[in-house]
Amino acid sequence: MGGDGILGIGDIERIKEATSGKRRWLKRRERWLVVLGVVLHAIYMLSIFDIYFKTPIVHGMDPVTPRFKAPAKRLVLMVADGLRADKFFEPDSDGNYRAPFLRSIMKEQGRWGVSHARPPTESRPGHVAIIAGFYEDPSAVTKGWKANPVEFDSVFNRSRHTFAFGSPDIVPIFCSALPHSTWNSYPHEFEDFATGLYASFLDEWSFDQFQSLLNSSNKDPELKQLLLQDNLVIFLHLLGCDSNGHAHRPYSSIYLNNVKVVDRIAENVYNLIEDFFKDNQTAFIFTADHGMSDKGSHGDGHPSNTDTPLVVWGAGVKHPRPISGSNHSDCGFRFVDEHMHDAPTPIEWGLNDFERVDVNQADIAPLMSTLLGSPCPVNSVGNLPLDYINMTEADEVEAVLANTKQVLNQFLRKSKIKQSNSLNFKPFKPLAHYSSILDQIEDLISVKDYDTAMKLSQNLRGLALEGLHYFQTYDWLMLMTVVTLGYIGWMVYLVLHVLQNYTSLPETMFRKEQAVHLRNNTGKVYLCGCLLIGVLCFLLFLEHSPPLYHAYTAMTIFLWTQIFSQYQFLKGLWRCLRQSRYDYIIKLLATCAVSVFILEFLVNSFTERKLYTWYFLVVGILASVFLFKSIPWRSGIPIFVWVTCWFLSVFTLMPAEIPDNNQLVIASGVMVVMIGIAAKMLDMHTERNKYWLYILNHDRQKYRFPMLFYLQELLVGLASLMVLLSTSHRTQKQELLPVHQLINWSIAGISMVLPLFSESGLLSRLTSIFLGFAPAFLLLSIGYEAVFYGALALVLIAWILFENTLLYLSKVKTSSASMRSMEGKVILDNDDRCLQLFDVRIPLIFLVLFNVAFFGTGNFASIASFEISSVYRFITIFSPFLMAALLIFKLFIPFLLVICVFSAITKLIQIPRFGCYFLVILFSDLMTIHFFFLVRNTGSWMEIGNSISHFGIVSAQVVFVLLLFAITNIYTRDIQTRSVLPSSRKAL
Repeated sequence: MGGDGILGIGDIERIKEATSGKRRWLKRRERWLVVLGVVLHAIYMLSIFDIYFKTPIVHGMDPVTPRFKAPAKRLVLMVADGLRADKFFEPDSDGNYRAPFLRSIMKEQGRWGVSHARPPTESRPGHVAIIAGFYEDPSAVTKGWKANPVEFDSVFNRSRHTFAFGSPDIVPIFCSALPHSTWNSYPHEFEDFATGLYASFLDEWSFDQFQSLLNSSNKDPELKQLLLQDNLVIFLHLLGCDSNGHAHRPYSSIYLNNVKVVDRIAENVYNLIEDFFKDNQTAFIFTADHGMSDKGSHGDGHPSNTDTPLVVWGAGVKHPRPISGSNHSDCGFRFVDEHMHDAPTPIEWGLNDFERVDVNQADIAPLMSTLLGSPCPVNSVGNLPLDYINMTEADEVEAVLANTKQVLNQFLRKSKIKQSNSLNFKPFKPLAHYSSILDQIEDLISVKDYDTAMKLSQNLRGLALEGLHYFQTYDWLMLMTVVTLGYIGWMVYLVLHVLQNYTSLPETMFRKEQAVHLRNNTGKVYLCGCLLIGVLCFLLFLEHSPPLYHAYTAMTIFLWTQIFSQYQFLKGLWRCLRQSRYDYIIKLLATCAVSVFILEFLVNSFTERKLYTWYFLVVGILASVFLFKSIPWRSGIPIFVWVTCWFLSVFTLMPAEIPDNNQLVIASGVMVVMIGIAAKMLDMHTERNKYWLYILNHDRQKYRFPMLFYLQELLVGLASLMVLLSTSHRTQKQELLPVHQLINWSIAGISMVLPLFSESGLLSRLTSIFLGFAPAFLLLSIGYEAVFYGALALVLIAWILFENTLLYLSKVKTSSASMRSMEGKVILDNDDRCLQLFDVRIPLIFLVLFNVAFFGTGNFASIASFEISSVYRFITIFSPFLMAALLIFKLFIPFLLVICVFSAITKLIQIPRFGCYFLVILFSDLMTIHFFFLVRNTGSWMEIGNSISHFGIVSAQVVFVLLLFAITNIYTRDIQTRSVLPSSRKAL
């Protein structure tokens, strides 16, 4: 089935003319294929925003007016930003509790529990959940998580008036566009982590603002009258714990002292309110938006970030309740952070005698609305926690029913919008008869069967929440199917292109008359494809679908039309497979299985770098064992491959945060010089070694610049010296001397040009490229990543030696196979042979090494990759664009090395580089499909962002790799190798 073909012995001139035309046609086709790939990946990358990051917020619902008397006239909400539940409840080292006032409230006046936040545990989504009752809007990714792109309702909106004081990052979110609000925030300059020692003054500032407001009312009758109205909200945002947690960690005395500060502020607010109003008509809620990890950060779903304190007391709130075994009945319930409902209370909290009532963070919004007797925010998905509210049984049912109707209204609105835009609407069947359920609840209330009415209301609310999720994901199946079929179609199209133009299959399957027959029947396929695109796009238009829906559908149908237009080739391919020998089918299936395994390994390596350590440990052993059995050990190749693979395996065990170590950078410069000398010695003195023959300089008598190598070695040594001089002077004087800066720029710039003038032998040119980029990489290095550069180069040499060995071992077979006459095939300019099944190893090894270059010292999004001190030897004055360019260039250097070696190997074993490029894209897209299904719209912003970046990085490889190919072609296009084939032209 596979095999190399050669040009038939006949009319050479006629065949040359025909193959020249085919070469031009192939170049045009491949340019079109690259453009198609870029457009396809750009369109499909946008699909994740239509699938995963569509806002759940809808508008057009009417608020549900509650049918019960408000338990409180006003509500005070105090949010201690970044306050961990355990640090709030537990005693200090002396056995004294840090929040004595709020603790007395929990034991004597109100209820307490843990509020469970849903990741991302950040300030904005936490406050939105508390005040508006819904969790992070995933469409906020389009705003960089800085703001909600869609307007939403909140408890503040439903109040008569809201008074708010606190951070400029939080208060304006809810009050800047609210006409019935009085608010103030401190300047951004106050939020300085460096002054974390005094961050508690931010909490004092908020209290002082509120106290000034009450004092001002004594002189302002209008303000006094406003304060005496009902349905008022007072919001105090207390940022001190968050700032101190970031600056000093939550175990520090400064953070723990801030817990005492917020407790004292809560006490002062309570006393101030009671003294001012004297009516016992105020409800108080104290909570936090998120916690704080031991490292002083937050965002993920760790309990230290999701568990926050909740203390509620005052008007309309139940008093403490002694704990009993029957207090909780729904033990199987899980909160939004996946914590169990009946989590045991730690003994050290000293609250085991008092009932603990945990809630989801979004449940606080309907709790506040119920206490105020106002409608719940129309976008809320919170469930009213009845264990906090002191109401009659009839009012409790009315409150739950109002909460249920509010969630149900969202469901009905989403259902109506989707139904109006769908030709084949599929309703949410469990709520098909929701109106009869509501009538049944009303009847039960009228006959005072409150227990049954309560159960029905809660069940209906649960179904409404399920219905909201149903319509949020309504288009998922269709979109994911279309996009997945598009990716599969693209990959099938690539396979067909490679098989038709880079293998010997077409000649073995077809005759010329069949090709003519194929061309005459493709018009019908294209016509059907165009009609199908037109019909489906018309249907999407009738459904008012977004323009991108049309693009996804059209692109997918276009690809499959292209595939089916080649049905004659597909039929021939199937016939060829059926006629193949059993052992070939086994080889084909084994190759596919190994390829999928390696690609899945690469997918998992994006989240677990240490997998590369195991990979190179295993590959080092397997490759060296194979070489030991194939060639004499005296050649040194087996041991070299083993040692270099094991050496590189160390780096993915090292931390991503690279510590400064200038001595290691300087030692790496010495290592680079030694590698260069060893390669030069190999090139000059192993001419007679048959195992190295094809990578050596083919004509040592024609050195154009015999001193070039020594100049490059000198520049590497000079770069190492400048690492020492620049860093030591900058450390002592806190500045970079202009002369040092000029020398560093000159060394880096000159060294990268020199490889263009080196010898064209494979080993000579690659050694020159390695030495050419080494000075720039050394000057941009701060630690062990400089050693990684040399280690990666050694493994790349090992890859070349491995391929060179395979080339030698297959010399006789390749030579005999190349003598077969294969007339009418595509002939490439650089005398490449046909791709064979075993050649799949080349793009696979390339992808592994390409990703190792990516993750060897961290990854593209890691702190290590963007350590700003890396550029201090070139520039110290802040210039974001230049600094970013230098950092990205540093990341690109290992990629450039890998692609240069990849190009050299394709020349060495004489296979088409563009064919291998398409195989690289094919394998990348197999990974892309996997990452497509791994995209997340829940979790921490880092987790969400990483899932998007992983998908985007792999999707962009069609452009990224091609761009690097174009750059490296400047260095590798004139590399020459010793041909092992007797013919100067090979047929593909």
